[in-house]
Amino acid sequence: MGIFRADKEKNKLALVFDIGSSSVGGALFYMQDSGFPNIIFSIRQPITLEADINVDRFFILTIKALEIVANRICMAGMGAPHMIFCVLSSPWYVSQNRIMRLKKNAPFIFTSKLADELIQKELALFKEEHLQKYTNIAHSIRPIEFKNIKTSLNGYETLSPLNQKAKELEMSIFVSMSEEQVLGKIEETIKKNFQSKEIKFSSFVMASFAVVRDMYINQENFLLIDIGGEVTDISMVKKNVLREATSFPLGSNFLIRGVASAFACSLGEAKSYLSLFKDEHAEKSVLEKLEAIINKLRTEWLLKFQDSLARLTSDISVPATIYMAVDKEFAEFFSEIIKNEQFNQYTLTESKFKIIFLSTEIFHGMAVFKEDVIRDSFLIIDSVYINRFLK
Repeated sequence: MGIFRADKEKNKLALVFDIGSSSVGGALFYMQDSGFPNIIFSIRQPITLEADINVDRFFILTIKALEIVANRICMAGMGAPHMIFCVLSSPWYVSQNRIMRLKKNAPFIFTSKLADELIQKELALFKEEHLQKYTNIAHSIRPIEFKNIKTSLNGYETLSPLNQKAKELEMSIFVSMSEEQVLGKIEETIKKNFQSKEIKFSSFVMASFAVVRDMYINQENFLLIDIGGEVTDISMVKKNVLREATSFPLGSNFLIRGVASAFACSLGEAKSYLSLFKDEHAEKSVLEKLEAIINKLRTEWLLKFQDSLARLTSDISVPATIYMAVDKEFAEFFSEIIKNEQFNQYTLTESKFKIIFLSTEIFHGMAVFKEDVIRDSFLIIDSVYINRFLK
């Protein structure tokens, strides 16, 4: 399975699609030996926002956005990619970190075959556990990712466990999967514009975890928060291992719909109201009404956030450092909510929350850009991850 080490394809043109719950992005980049991708084209297309959420309709709109992105990249005429990747955000996949343990009285040799056997067993268990909940038995599911996060032999972490002797083995594996129907439609849409034998899938949580971990090597405990249009994902990292993850169905679109409902206006007008509120440019009476509405929405999101943190904690403390991925226009809004929340008054936290917004500025120097290419933090994360960790 190549979970420990794989030769990378370098200096070849790659294409990545970033499929989220508010937009779809795409980037062409050259994979480079330096580890810094050379991004030569990028684009992002919003997913049409509607007043009511219908899962089937939402997926159709997502595919339409993907069609636009794929077609525009194709028409740009910048070359045929050697490899195509898709990085999925919620709700397009489900994931879990699983711990595998093996203990024997006599020493055994840890081989690739043994690792693969253990992973296949865990994968089967994961599919069985999530089959009904995730697919409602209507569709089959496909594993898209299984990564070795940490391996310990006889209680000691080792970076090179293969062919080593041990009596005790512990592996922390990250597994993600998606509905076959979803993946199939994505593949079909991309192949209308690009010929590729294989499209490789990954999750944004794994991409962001790997990139952030390597950027902040002295910060081994942290939270990753990805606030999409429809979903907020929270992942907890302890000692550089993805320990737990949870999500709730409130993202940035929740604010737009809330304002639209309160003002009985269109979603476009609601966006304008939010901009006026952020910039404090509206009339006093409008600002006061907006403040009351937004305070209510803020409280509703915060309660879901606090409940999610409570589900993550169990018997361990919540890390104080937070790395947050969210569209730039909403970064300050959600940062202030989290900074001002009082979760640490009734549970164990390390200290007051410190929030680092994963902006394009944070990733300065981690990628090379062709002149006039749009900087997109999500696509930068995806490209860096693929260039460093995927074939």
